[in-house]
Amino acid sequence: MPYILGSLHILVALFFAVHAIRTGRQMYWLLILFSFPLLGSVVYFFAEYLPSSKMERGVKKVSNVALQLLDPSRELREARQAFELTPTVQNRMRLAAALDGAGEYAEAVEQFDACLNGPFAGDPEVCFGAAKAKFHNQQPHLAIPLLQDIRSKNNSFRPEELSVLLAQSHAASGDQANAQAEFNHATETHGSAEIRLHFALWAVSVGDIAKAQSLRVGLEKDWQHWSKHTRGLHKALFNQLDAAIAAAK
Repeated sequence: MPYILGSLHILVALFFAVHAIRTGRQMYWLLILFSFPLLGSVVYFFAEYLPSSKMERGVKKVSNVALQLLDPSRELREARQAFELTPTVQNRMRLAAALDGAGEYAEAVEQFDACLNGPFAGDPEVCFGAAKAKFHNQQPHLAIPLLQDIRSKNNSFRPEELSVLLAQSHAASGDQANAQAEFNHATETHGSAEIRLHFALWAVSVGDIAKAQSLRVGLEKDWQHWSKHTRGLHKALFNQLDAAIAAAK
């Protein structure tokens, strides 16, 4: 039994030694791993292996979601504090995004406008964030030129998200013809479930129930093949669509 345990410790140490070499860790880890096979492996696992593993990234992701639920104002609070301490453009951008995410749309627009007047005025992330904040702030007519400018200069930048936001901005501006054209373009070009869900919601809003139901039938077929995780991502929009169709009837 002691022989088996000793061999296991060596195998574990060898595994971590290979990981250390492949990932360019300091060579003193090899000395630690083979001088103290059990203790060295435990230390290496927590100090080097776990922080760089998918497991750690998954834990962090889940933790971030939990923290957001428990303390939804945390990101805005930290972003505001960071900007007050160091008022850089990057921190202003972070604050603007946090304000938009927290529903403080008017202030988010102010912060994004300040970014648009600075050295990052042409940055697509800044322009897209500004457009989204303006749309949320009931200023879709100001979001449209920003989105169109992004597309003209960099048509590979967030093409699906940009297309949906542009269609929604046209719709909110009362330009239903361009909204439909943009939704058609997005559906034909990308065809993701999220795009079709937003297209169906728009169709209900303009009274085209037949189009909404047609899109809903196609989405239902896709639903049957999705994983539980994918269904969870889209469930809220499905519920919103079903409620809208039911109300329209």
